[in-house]
Amino acid sequence: MTAKQIYLDYNASTPIAPEAAAAMRPFLTEHYGNPSSLHWAGIPARKAVETARAQVARLLGSDPSEIIFTSGGTEANNHALKGVFFARRGKGGHIITSAVEHPSILNPCHFLEKLGATVTVLPVDRFGRIDPEDVRRSISSETILVSIMHANNEVGTIQPLQEISAITREAGILFHTDAAQSIGKISVNVTELGVDLLSVAGHKLHGPKGVGALYIRKGTELVPLLHGAGHEQGRRAGTENVLLAAGLGAACSVTEKWTVMHGVQTLCDRFWGRLQEIFGKGVTLNGHPTQRLPNTLNVTFVGRSGSDILKHMPSVAASTGSACHSGSAALSPVLAAMGIAPEVGAGAVRFSLGRYTTWEELEIVLDLLNSTVS
Repeated sequence: MTAKQIYLDYNASTPIAPEAAAAMRPFLTEHYGNPSSLHWAGIPARKAVETARAQVARLLGSDPSEIIFTSGGTEANNHALKGVFFARRGKGGHIITSAVEHPSILNPCHFLEKLGATVTVLPVDRFGRIDPEDVRRSISSETILVSIMHANNEVGTIQPLQEISAITREAGILFHTDAAQSIGKISVNVTELGVDLLSVAGHKLHGPKGVGALYIRKGTELVPLLHGAGHEQGRRAGTENVLLAAGLGAACSVTEKWTVMHGVQTLCDRFWGRLQEIFGKGVTLNGHPTQRLPNTLNVTFVGRSGSDILKHMPSVAASTGSACHSGSAALSPVLAAMGIAPEVGAGAVRFSLGRYTTWEELEIVLDLLNSTVS
């Protein structure tokens, strides 16, 4: 008998929402026009793109004109960093970020260093949180951008963006956040957060892969990442991907109305409680105990190998780190930045729950862990 397959890797990717799939379907079979065309075939495509733009904007609390579509969170992050650098390099080239950012932030920063940028990578505490005062102390006359993620993809720690944005506003510096992991799990409102730029990844919020968005506050100057014709208000060249934009917009609309993440947090807390009951001091929490995404539980099985544990539980989809580099046996850079020793971090496993997770599934996982780890 085949074991029940259980998905606990929602931070890596999410199932496409039925509403998103339905919104995409007509653009596979019926509406094939170019959204830039003014005739009957182009009009439905243009309408779909602008509807999707409005749906993304409504979720973020922004104006539709402040949203451009991208190929995903990675492009949105690259556009924000490189766009600000090339637009403001005459005013300085100093960028501030953190040690727990996604590679799509840290690697573009390294690239820009080769072009003359200076980058300050702020440390985090043992919970994976930065100190806003470190941001204040790092700002100089050359600083043009601060980029700090909203919530960490591996341990779920939520960063104090509102405190940071108060500092950047006072200094007159642009503030970007990678919100790929937080959207759909906690409130993400650009005005409340005080950010100038914000990145979205479609497949993290029940939309399709290969699509994302970048929020650009009105008046923020960015050099385009892609040059060509004047698509996306001249900010991103290339014919809009109507199919994927429609899917992302619908997913954002569903996310806006979905209000039961507290139920996911209840499951996550209950799961963590049972792990402590079963393993006692043999299991520890990675990440902030309270300022953490409601669905994310990164734990270390002390003295064990996280990859070996998952190898012996093939029916359970979970992760030993972020999906982009989970195949590596090296200690996760995020855990390393939190000061976790390699021999301890080797036992880390990330369980990320989602809309369709049930307690019955978690009970099966607990039984499997009990027999595997013990």
